[in-house]
Amino acid sequence: MRSHPRIHDGRAHPRPHRAAALVAGAAALTTTLLATGCDGTAATASAEQDRAFSTLRFALGASGDVQLSGASRAAATPAGSFPVAEGRAHRFDRPDGELLVVLRHWPASRTERASRGRLPRQWLPDESAAVETGFLVDTASWVRAELDGIPLQWLRRDTIRIDVTNTAAGDLTRLTLSGPHGGRSGQPVPPPGTRACAHLDGETPRQAVLPEVEEGTDVPDALARLNGLCLDVQYATRPGGGRPGTVWQVLVPLAGRPVASAAVPPSDGIAVRGRGPGDQVLVDPSRPSTVVVTR
Repeated sequence: MRSHPRIHDGRAHPRPHRAAALVAGAAALTTTLLATGCDGTAATASAEQDRAFSTLRFALGASGDVQLSGASRAAATPAGSFPVAEGRAHRFDRPDGELLVVLRHWPASRTERASRGRLPRQWLPDESAAVETGFLVDTASWVRAELDGIPLQWLRRDTIRIDVTNTAAGDLTRLTLSGPHGGRSGQPVPPPGTRACAHLDGETPRQAVLPEVEEGTDVPDALARLNGLCLDVQYATRPGGGRPGTVWQVLVPLAGRPVASAAVPPSDGIAVRGRGPGDQVLVDPSRPSTVVVTR
């Protein structure tokens, strides 16, 4: 009996050599996706992070008049301005995943009096009301804070406070936030948790031992010692004297009198009994400690 060859319909049954070609093409595509998928995802995430936050600058004088600039200035949202007396800090709300910038300055009327020579410059809290102006920065990435070109600290989901009330009339103070830096040199590690401070009341005076801080101490070292006391910190700068970019003095607020502070190291080298490093004092946590940095 004569056998009849089977007829192959290409529309329903691909010929063997065509099926092999399809399998080979799919394998090549899969290989390409596997080779580029991770790198592509990382590159996309990196690009999105770069677009999310780059650089944000704040410039202000003793009377405020805050000016914003930088590629990421749109990330900053005003959080309001509030009068604060006796060196106390306003309690701004900071949503999780955002950075809070607090700028302490004088109202315009007081600055006008200072410019006419009626207000002496001093590094002590004043009883009259200053103003705290806040900004929320929409970034959950690490950013580095610099004050007048001096690196201060790395920040993430945190608060940074700047005090310009001792700035001379006409001078400008500049705070710069920059990031992200990925795995490049200088990338921070997560800071220690603040659970040890969580149970403390931020308004009730408490006992603390004054830290050892010398003129010329690196800013991160001074900050770590104050954080160990569970005290809020604000930064200020002063011209001349000492090594630029290092701590000139730390002012720790004392309870009992509105303008009382312990200066470490002591002003003009004159120690005050009971207010030196290692002494136990009653601190006022409602007023931030001031880290004065030489510029």
